Amino acid sequence: MQEVNFEEELEQVLKKDSRYHREAYYFLREALDHTQNRIGKPKKGEIRHVTGQELLEGIRQYALHQYGPMARAILNEWGVHRCEDFGEIVFNMVERKLLAKTEKDTHDDFKHGYDFMDAFCGPFRPVHKRPAPVPESKPSDA
Repeated sequence: MQEVNFEEELEQVLKKDSRYHREAYYFLREALDHTQNRIGKPKKGEIRHVTGQELLEGIRQYALHQYGPMARAILNEWGVHRCEDFGEIVFNMVERKLLAKTEKDTHDDFKHGYDFMDAFCGPFRPVHKRPAPVPESKPSDA
């Protein structure tokens, strides 16, 4: 089997879809590695698949670790404004065989993942400016 050249295939992706900066693709690949390491290594001979939701959480953690309070601004600069954009990047890479997917994987896996403002700016807000937790509602005794 012929090995895929990441650079050459990425050039083809960028020619076809220029919405996202080249750095967004490198970041996603690094965030996937981070996510796989966080989840744990598969047993010998086993392939560990990362779900869309697992990847989104790994992306969030990796972006905060790498870029801190600038994470959202940097992602936005690369054309990434919402979780669905990560899904588009993933499926662009799948199309060029830079990533693999299962039959269950869809673009919908990346819908409604998290709000970028909350995910990337929230952790850096002063505690007194963070939204108060919503108390659990108790059933009435009526």
